Amino acid sequence: MAFNFFLLSFSFALFFIIKFTFSEAQMVPATFVFGDSLVDVGNNNYLTFSINKANFRPYGADFPTKIPTGRFSNGKNAADFIAEQVGLPTSPPYLSFESKKDQASFLTGVSFASGGAGIFAGNDERFRQSIPLIRQVDDFSQVHAELNQQLGSSGVEELLSKSLFHFVIGSNDILGYFGSSNLRKKSSPQDYVASMALELNDQLKRLHGYGARKFVIVGLAAIGCCPTIRKDFEGEECSEEINYWAAKYNDGLKTMLQNFKSELKDINYSYFDTYSISMNICGHQDTGATTDICQPPHCANRSDHLFWDAYHPTEAYARIIADDMFHEGPSKYTFPMNVRDLAAL
Repeated sequence: MAFNFFLLSFSFALFFIIKFTFSEAQMVPATFVFGDSLVDVGNNNYLTFSINKANFRPYGADFPTKIPTGRFSNGKNAADFIAEQVGLPTSPPYLSFESKKDQASFLTGVSFASGGAGIFAGNDERFRQSIPLIRQVDDFSQVHAELNQQLGSSGVEELLSKSLFHFVIGSNDILGYFGSSNLRKKSSPQDYVASMALELNDQLKRLHGYGARKFVIVGLAAIGCCPTIRKDFEGEECSEEINYWAAKYNDGLKTMLQNFKSELKDINYSYFDTYSISMNICGHQDTGATTDICQPPHCANRSDHLFWDAYHPTEAYARIIADDMFHEGPSKYTFPMNVRDLAAL
């Protein structure tokens, strides 16, 4: 009886300390990141058979440690910057946790993002191994169980209701569709992008069931303007077809989120219009940014470039994206609120 009382008192004290720390030092208690290589901070390093890794030079050339970390960037990515802005360390890769003693780090968030991942499992034939969204949410369920053991049901409910759930995913599904004749035979592009939004909705609802209440949802960029796509077109112009369907997916995504909010009144979200900002940069040469690849030895000044490699932005562009996500009002790139306002709820 005395032992049980001690455990109860300890749990209450731990919860009080954590809650106090949240309110005094951070805008939110934790960030949980789901997505693809745009926000992968090293999960793919632990996938033995993955051919989609960034654990070699020149990746990480401008990271504080000057070494490759698994980020598909010359430095930090948008997930790093969003964490900084809400007063948190970067959420560590889920696959980096080797033992239960490490899992106290779950308290400030975890990243499940995986390079090559999609909303659908196995739809992108370019990559042999990645962690699709459904499995990322499965992995979160394990984190939820561990947090429940540490904090109890009321503690984990408090933690998750105030945390940010950050999603950057879908590009590989679109690129995979247009790169696969089998997928195009199975469904029309209209049906395919509609099913992407439906599947994402299902995973958001699963997370809501675990206690998620604040969602940061990043729409697709103008992925038809990636260097790897542009090189196949005369004059290295963007693929209008890929951009069209990326934009159509975003339209469906925004409608889905509005319906999601109507159905579940206790959730809030911030949608970021990456498509518009990327088209503004790719479509106008007076921005000062170039869409050329910037891996060494191609350029020395990475801050003047949009793309680091064939698919991924430079640290400088990732910072611009994160700053706009955090600060821009609903009138420009964010709807219905920016990340700062979402975090403050």
